[in-house]
Amino acid sequence: MADISTTEANRSNWLATVWSRSKSILQRQGALIALVLLVLFGLLRYDNFFSTYNFLTVLSYNTTFGLIALGMTFVIMTGGIDLSVGSLAALCSVVAALASPYGLLAAIGAAALVGLLVGFFNGWVIAWLRIPPFLATLAMLLAARGLALVLAKDATVSVNATQDWAALSQGILYGIPLPVFLLLAYAIGSIVLNFTRFGRHILSVGGNEEAARLMGLPVERIILAVYVISGVLAGLAGVLLAGQTFTGSPNEGVGWELTAIAAVVVGGTLLTGGMGSVWTSLVGTLLLGLVFNLLNFENGLGFISLGVSWQTVIRGAFLLIVVLLQSRLTRNRKI
Repeated sequence: MADISTTEANRSNWLATVWSRSKSILQRQGALIALVLLVLFGLLRYDNFFSTYNFLTVLSYNTTFGLIALGMTFVIMTGGIDLSVGSLAALCSVVAALASPYGLLAAIGAAALVGLLVGFFNGWVIAWLRIPPFLATLAMLLAARGLALVLAKDATVSVNATQDWAALSQGILYGIPLPVFLLLAYAIGSIVLNFTRFGRHILSVGGNEEAARLMGLPVERIILAVYVISGVLAGLAGVLLAGQTFTGSPNEGVGWELTAIAAVVVGGTLLTGGMGSVWTSLVGTLLLGLVFNLLNFENGLGFISLGVSWQTVIRGAFLLIVVLLQSRLTRNRKI
């Protein structure tokens, strides 16, 4: 009897260990698992799903959201939030269009500079004036949108189309596909987060800001830096927006901040800060983009017909399910 009891106890312990590890893997790699499953589904159901054209189209279109999500990842890891990135991208698209007569490089520099200044202001208000990130960036969301309308004079600004801008509209920047730049940006972000003191300090601030301050970490400068990073990347996203539409539009970028937050959260980064990964945010971005891509293919088959409004509803429901799952897994892990 003792041997049987011991065997049953060992089996129970083994099952508990497997279940615990499975939940941990699901929390850390759930988005990647879902991405792989959706890719397999697309391969089996749609004829041209894995074509080079569709592959490059999905990657190029989501490069804009990927840049914003990368900056949002660093912000959220500190326990903050940046609601201004969508309006800032629209503002920088207008700035890029206004600077386009001086060349694409000048437009990129001007947009990045505006993004840096806005990010610096956000970080300064949050870190030194102690304004909650939600309120500070919400105010900047309105201010950036208003400034974009002022600069554009309540209209769209046409880009001075040159060969460089035409290539950018096709997803190529100076002869290099945009997804390559996106992967390079995420590689740099991963190195910064995992192999530098700055990256460790970001996680420390997000884990416990007061404890980080007591440890002597420059909390204010760290917070300032992550909002500057977010601002610059949103500015570059604005250049891509101008390149895609050949216009600087002050009314674009609505809801982009929510898409970026969704990608980061779906990737597994905690909204409370202190835990997350750069690469999983890229996976989250591609996962959300792939959901829309599959819906477009499904519409093409004629079995269902979902407009943009219903696709937005599906995105919201998908995000809610992921957040609930993440919350449950995190709670169980703490217990």
